[in-house]
Amino acid sequence: MKTKSYLSGTISSIILAQLKAKGTMYGYEICQKVKDLTEQEIQLTEAAIYPSLHKLEKSGIIFSFKEKVNGRTRKYYQLVEGKESLVDAQINELIRFTEHLRTLLNPSRV
Repeated sequence: MKTKSYLSGTISSIILAQLKAKGTMYGYEICQKVKDLTEQEIQLTEAAIYPSLHKLEKSGIIFSFKEKVNGRTRKYYQLVEGKESLVDAQINELIRFTEHLRTLLNPSRV
């Protein structure tokens, strides 16, 4: 399945949903979680998610902090407190869009 071209507009929502579910995550962890949840169908790369992470951080929806883990510095991301309703709205907007897309791609089911 060629999902790469479909993902570009959804990466931020995917990241936000994962951070909402887990609380605090680092980039590679987000990539692995998405891969696991989708049974390897969607494989985000760190190169693909970091621009979205930086954009979300710049917009004030998430923040980052660094922590040493096993001698290595790891950058973690977390939702900014009070931004949950904004995150929910973005996720719900994508869900509605995918429901409309499903209807458009399967008109015989309507």
